Amino acid sequence: MRLRLIGDVVFTTPMIRALRRTFPAARLLYLVESSAAPIVANNPHLDRVITVPHTRGWTRISDDWRLSRDLRRERVDVAIDFHGGPRSALLTWATRAPVRVGYDVPGRQWMYTRTVHRPRELRPRHSVENQWDLLAAVDPGLSSPADPTADRVEMHVAPSVHAEVAVRLAKLGMPPDAQMIVLHVSAGNPFRRWPESAFAELASGLVATDHRRWVLVTSGPSDHGAAARVIRASQAMSGGAATRIVDVEGLTLSGLRALFDRVSLFVGGDSGPLHVAATSGVPVVGLYGPTLAERSAPWRPRDIPTASADAGPLPCRPCEQRACVPGDFRCLTRIGPETVLAAAERVLVERR
Repeated sequence: MRLRLIGDVVFTTPMIRALRRTFPAARLLYLVESSAAPIVANNPHLDRVITVPHTRGWTRISDDWRLSRDLRRERVDVAIDFHGGPRSALLTWATRAPVRVGYDVPGRQWMYTRTVHRPRELRPRHSVENQWDLLAAVDPGLSSPADPTADRVEMHVAPSVHAEVAVRLAKLGMPPDAQMIVLHVSAGNPFRRWPESAFAELASGLVATDHRRWVLVTSGPSDHGAAARVIRASQAMSGGAATRIVDVEGLTLSGLRALFDRVSLFVGGDSGPLHVAATSGVPVVGLYGPTLAERSAPWRPRDIPTASADAGPLPCRPCEQRACVPGDFRCLTRIGPETVLAAAERVLVERR
């Protein structure tokens, strides 16, 4: 069980693979909210994905009562709560599974039969490793260290989605030898948004040095304005190369994943699209403000080129992302576009 968010659901996919390898005859179910369901919808190691809405108030109470009833009917033997929130803990308990595994969060331990300690502080330890600890509580055979080569993050999409993306690129007039670079210019909260002006400088710099390069700009579904502003600003800086900075808004999560199989580089903040990119073989340059690359960098074989850009040591970094104490988001604004451009160039060379 991992209800949300996109990146966090991506980080559970190594555990899905490990469980299938350890219990090849098991029936594996995954419970997730609808917004993140595409991450696991086509996972070949799962038998069923149970999708639930993200509701609130009395609607959630009614939904969860029905869901609890349905989960009991599944006669689950082992329930693993990778989420650790109040709702997921309650639903784990509602399965009535003989083995219920979760973190020792105060006030929720009683809902599990086996608990794993989760320190409160933000440690420089990868999220996949933190969740892998829960597997050892399921079976001693799963206590070996997590390995990003053996159990990487993954996301599968239908062939029809790949075909749709191919049509979309053709309509943009993409030449056969184009070196496509995706810039994702927004994030779900202000603590992970690199300045739009920096993205604009980066886009202009990328198309300036190679006539084959095309920059494809994306943003979140509720923040299309960010993509439009970055495109306008970067085109104004780029002269004759301006036509190679284009908008690819409107892609679904599955469409975004299919796109990543075709591009040469992804650049973006520590948000859902970066982690979707990590499920592919595309090189990634990640921008880490209040978060740590040690905790959130792509979890995949180390021979896939990857770079991380951050502002270096700061007394307020990492943080809980509830309030910017200095007030200026310095962990993001101090990451210069020239630094990210240099990292992008290095990664593109490594990819060849």
